[in-house]
Amino acid sequence: MDAAAGRRVAVVGNAASAIQLIPEIASRAKRLSVFQRSANWMVPRGDRPYTRREHWLLAHVPGLPRLARAWRWVNLELWLYPLMRRNRVLSRLQERVSRRYMESLVTDPALRKVLVPDYPIGGKRILITDGYYESLVRENVEVVPNEIDRVTEDAIVTRDGTVHPVDAIILATGFRTNPFLAHVAIEGVGGRALATEWAEGAHAYYGLAVAGFPNFFMLYGPNTNLGHNSIIFMMEAQIRYILSALRALEERDLRYLDVRRDAMDAFNDELQAALRTSAWAAAGESWYKDAAGRITNNWPWSTLWYWWKTRRVELDQYRAVARHVPVEAERARTVPRTAPARATA
Repeated sequence: MDAAAGRRVAVVGNAASAIQLIPEIASRAKRLSVFQRSANWMVPRGDRPYTRREHWLLAHVPGLPRLARAWRWVNLELWLYPLMRRNRVLSRLQERVSRRYMESLVTDPALRKVLVPDYPIGGKRILITDGYYESLVRENVEVVPNEIDRVTEDAIVTRDGTVHPVDAIILATGFRTNPFLAHVAIEGVGGRALATEWAEGAHAYYGLAVAGFPNFFMLYGPNTNLGHNSIIFMMEAQIRYILSALRALEERDLRYLDVRRDAMDAFNDELQAALRTSAWAAAGESWYKDAAGRITNNWPWSTLWYWWKTRRVELDQYRAVARHVPVEAERARTVPRTAPARATA
């Protein structure tokens, strides 16, 4: 950060990464230009240190850490999840709260206008920050909402012809979330590549398994990202599900489990139908979507529902081949629902 001292700095981007570094740069730079493609909905972080009493209670009261975690999970499930489902009352209320938060710190009407998003709250990642808006109202900071045309040796030129002199440029433009597993070569039955299977959009059965790829299970796969709660909770559910599948392979002496394509397709048809009515669908481009505009990242229902549906592997949704069947004579069979593998919580 000291390298920014006394310099003219440009930050390209204003989302999750940018809002963390901009307050630090703003306090050191001679001039800071923030190039904004689109505004974001933001809420205050409200961080504070734990008190000594809280430390003691969490360390000595049995079950209190679990209770504290459960309390946060319930609050997020009741507050943020309805926003993703476009609950009108809660969405309007949260938009009003977010706007008031911004307006309490930004008094310039022109800057306020630039900082109001043009999509419903929840359509893109809701940003949690302390200090971002405060940094934008500093005399040495400007927000540039115009599209960048080109970069020269000592300036950034926007499409309206304005030249913004800079000494350093920080690219806070995010990261690619599509395609999934881009740098890992995975082949399934008949040598079919996972990249080929996902050529028109990543998809899976509950984000865990893909038809035609026996014994292949994923964590944090397609459509298991969240906009409202903890990814850790989702991954815990996924681990429990995968352990259930591994137990089934061992207990039933199976060579492999391969999710049925009809089961995977039916699940994804239902999933995409739900996503079309979500807040994410109402936004334009976002990292939740692939190049074709298909939402491949997010889970459209509650985390409670995901936990319930993945509490154990349902073997009737899979093709199973016993280990004793010769490879050259393999034939798929469906394991009855009446004898599912047991999974512990």
